[in-house]
Amino acid sequence: MSGAIIFIKENIRISTIEVEILVGSLNVCSLFGSLLAGKTSDLIGRRLTIVLAASTFLVGAVLMGFAPSYPFLMAGRVIAGVGVGYSLMIAPVYTTELSPATSRGFLTSLPELFITLGILFGYLSNYFLAGLPNRINWRIMVGIAGAPAAAIGLGVLAMPESPRWLVMKGRYGEAKKIIQKISHTMEEAESRFQEIKMAASRLDSENSSQFSGKGVWKELLLTPSPSLRRILIAAVGINFFMQASGNDAVVYYSPQVFKAAGIHNKRHLFGITVIMGLSKTFFVLVSALFLDRFGRRPLLLLGTLGMVFSLVGLGLGSKFLAENNSKPTWAIVLSIIAVCAFLSFFSIGIGPITWVYSSEIFPMKYRAQGTSVAISVNRLVSGGVAMSFLTIANKITFARVFFILAGIMTMATIFFYFLLPETKGKTLEEIEGLFEDRPSDVEN
Repeated sequence: MSGAIIFIKENIRISTIEVEILVGSLNVCSLFGSLLAGKTSDLIGRRLTIVLAASTFLVGAVLMGFAPSYPFLMAGRVIAGVGVGYSLMIAPVYTTELSPATSRGFLTSLPELFITLGILFGYLSNYFLAGLPNRINWRIMVGIAGAPAAAIGLGVLAMPESPRWLVMKGRYGEAKKIIQKISHTMEEAESRFQEIKMAASRLDSENSSQFSGKGVWKELLLTPSPSLRRILIAAVGINFFMQASGNDAVVYYSPQVFKAAGIHNKRHLFGITVIMGLSKTFFVLVSALFLDRFGRRPLLLLGTLGMVFSLVGLGLGSKFLAENNSKPTWAIVLSIIAVCAFLSFFSIGIGPITWVYSSEIFPMKYRAQGTSVAISVNRLVSGGVAMSFLTIANKITFARVFFILAGIMTMATIFFYFLLPETKGKTLEEIEGLFEDRPSDVEN
C-alpha cells in the first residue's frame, strides 16, 4: 500500500484524508477480526480459524484489485482488515501451542519474520511495477496479495490441530498423537502431554470436553486474579507500545516522508524503501535466531533504546530539511540511516517479541481470548496512528512527530524493564507462575 497509495491518489483523485482513511481502515477493521478470533478459535479450533483468516483476506485482496471506485476499494480494505485481525491473533497462538519451550521464541517470531518479508516484497513490487500505467500498477500491487492468502488457506489443511485445544475439548487420543509427532522423544512427548492435561484439569469448567471459552471474558476483564491482571497489563502494554512507536506509519508513509525531504523521483523513493525492507528483514531474522539464546528482555530493551536514538536522529534530520530550502545532503543521509535504524531496532526487539510474549504468557484457559484482547489494542493503536500520522505531521511537522515518538519509546523501555519478566526456556504451564510475584521481583 505504501507505493500503491501514490498512484491511487493520482488515478482516482482522492484527498489526503481519504488516503489516511484508506490506509488506516485495514488496521481499525482488523480490531474486529482479532476480537472475534479468540472466541472463534475456541469454538472451531486454531487450524480452521487460520483457514477462515486466509479466505477473508483473499476476498478483500480481490475486491481491491478490481475496485472501480474509492467505495469499492474501501470495501476490499475493510474485508482484508478483518482477515488480518484473525491472522495476527491466531498465528502466534497456534505456533505457541505447538512449539517446545526450547525453540518457542524462534518459532513464534516467524509471523513477524514473514510479515517483514511481505513488506519487503511489497517494496520490491512497488519498485518494479511503478513504470506501468497508473490505472494498472496499483491494482496489481494490492491484488497480488490474494495469491499467498490462497496458498495459506490450502496449505494449512495439511497441518495438525493444536494439541492444547484438543485436550481442552477432551480429545486426548488425537492430542497425544500430535504431540508425539512434534516431540524429539517419546519421553518428551509423554512429559508434555501430562503437563498439558494437568493445566487443562485446572479449567473452571465442569466438563472440559465442552470448553468453548464461556465465562472467560468476565474473568479476564471484570474479575481477574492478581496474576491474571499482571499478565493482561503486560500483554496489552507491549502491544500498545509496539504500534505507538509509529512503525506502521513509517512503513506506510515512508515515500511521503522522503518526498518531503526533497527526493521526488518515484524510482528513487521506492529504491530507498527496498533498502529499508532489506534491513528490516535482516534484523528480524537475527532476532528470531537469537531469541531463545539471549531471551526476550535483553533484545526487547536493546530494540526500544535503539528506536529512541533512531527517532531522535530522524527528528533532527527532518528538522534541518524542513528549515533549509537547499535540502542539505547530510540531513537526507541522516534521515535515511535513521529510518533504516529505526526499522532494524523495531525488528530485533518489539516487532517479533510482541507476538511471542503476548501469546505465551496467558494460561491455557485464557490464551485465545486474552491474546485477542491484546492484539485488538495493537490494531486499534495502529489504525489510530496510520489514520492521523499525515494530518498531525502537516500541522506540527514530521520532526516534532518523531520527537514525540521518541518520548513514547522511552516510556516503553521503562515499562518493559519493570513489568515484563523473562520467559525464555520455560514451558507455557510454568510461565503463569512468573506473574504471581510482585512486579518489582521479576527476573532481570
